[in-house]
Amino acid sequence: MAGWFSGASQHKVDGKGRVSIPVAFRRVLEENDPAWTEGLNPNLILVFGDQSRSYLEGYSVAAMNEVIDSIKKMRPGTDKRRYLEHFYTGLAQQMQVDDNGRLVLSERMRSKADITDEAYFVASGASFQIWRPEAYFAQADKFDNFSKQFGEDFDPLSLLDFGPGD
Repeated sequence: MAGWFSGASQHKVDGKGRVSIPVAFRRVLEENDPAWTEGLNPNLILVFGDQSRSYLEGYSVAAMNEVIDSIKKMRPGTDKRRYLEHFYTGLAQQMQVDDNGRLVLSERMRSKADITDEAYFVASGASFQIWRPEAYFAQADKFDNFSKQFGEDFDPLSLLDFGPGD
């Protein structure tokens, strides 16, 4: 499995749509780009998705290859496969981090996620998300409300399925 992203941070977006990627995220992108070597800038895939998404989602090359490999295992011609192909290839853009550690978010991408002058980066395991900060914090409140149903001594690890005998 491709390296995982962790952490969250907020960054300014300039008038041209340039935004710095968190340094830790850049390291994961480098480690998971087969074409990357010292001195080069890593590649990534940024999925802007359909109307169901209010954020952008960044994948390392290795992580996106895993997604594509899973899609390729599906029976050709099915609605599910066509949708996933469209979502992860048609509604995505291959990009490269620039020499200053930034991405250039197109007007279409910024408009899709309603990003103006600030962007909130948050890790999501094998990918990371880029949100309008206010939208992310509204979503984070939903996570807080979800955890409240389990009580004060709730351990998030209890949600994992470790298999038989656990």
